[in-house]
Amino acid sequence: MATPAKLLVLYTGGTIGMQMSADGLAPASGFEARMRAQQVEESPADLPNWIFRELLPLLDSANMSQTNWLAIRDAIVQAVETDGCDAVLVLHGTDTLAYSAAAMSFLLLGLNVPVVFTGSMQPAGVPDGDAWPNLFGALRALQQGVKPGVHLYFNGQMMHGARCAKLRSDAFDAFQVLERHREAEHANAIAPAISYRQARQPISLAVLPLYPGVQAEQVRALVVSGARGLLLECYGSGTGPAGDDAFIAALREAHEQGVVLAAISQCMQGHVQFGVYAAGSRLAQAGLVSCGGMTREAALGKLFALLGAGLTQAEVEHWLALDLCGEMRESA
Repeated sequence: MATPAKLLVLYTGGTIGMQMSADGLAPASGFEARMRAQQVEESPADLPNWIFRELLPLLDSANMSQTNWLAIRDAIVQAVETDGCDAVLVLHGTDTLAYSAAAMSFLLLGLNVPVVFTGSMQPAGVPDGDAWPNLFGALRALQQGVKPGVHLYFNGQMMHGARCAKLRSDAFDAFQVLERHREAEHANAIAPAISYRQARQPISLAVLPLYPGVQAEQVRALVVSGARGLLLECYGSGTGPAGDDAFIAALREAHEQGVVLAAISQCMQGHVQFGVYAAGSRLAQAGLVSCGGMTREAALGKLFALLGAGLTQAEVEHWLALDLCGEMRESA
């Protein structure tokens, strides 16, 4: 956890750098100059040396897509392997901040530098706002030393990039690490097929929250739409309408067609453990793979990184059930 000698600030857009337009707040260029002017007001001796890059087009993070994830990944890898950076700070909008941090946790497996995401609930320059405290707080944390991997810094907290979620839309403490039970076998090594060097392609994914009245045809419609991975948000410890033969049949059909079926719990502090109830066991028999206590953000990011690497259904299921970066083990 050494002090970085050369840090990249990668600006992707988001509220932190927004300025007012005719249609309301929108991402704006020129943030480097504003950041360097503010640094004069801070304590420069506590901050690392940094370079700045805008990743165009600048986005309101509500528009973030898998293609943008890949662009962020490419920019980070280039900064490390070509430009000699040994740390990266990503400035990002808050709406999908946890999704991007989780996705990078799996897209950058094996990259031996710290990558920290941050953003703000209010634009930089708002009196008593959170933009400068979050940005310079993250820089100071990096200067003091952050271990390699992906992290999310917000409201004075450094959080695991694949464990947190945005829980509030109206307060500075918007992000929290979800206290979900985590227990899984850890991968012994990061195979080349899933490391940061492996090229990825966008892949169609879908999420289906289970609820009373969910239909088999909804599963089939998602498969017909081209979804290669289907994340089911199950009840409690991983149960669902196991007594609905048509629904179970639709899941089996999807699995037989090569769709990866992943399961998380809807409970904020829940985890999937299929064997607790017969209703859960039947879902597992239909082809669902437990994601344990993973968040929606982490499970989607992991599915994207694995399926986007061109792995087979069996290979994806193998890695999905293993802890790769601390997303499934509390001690990691």
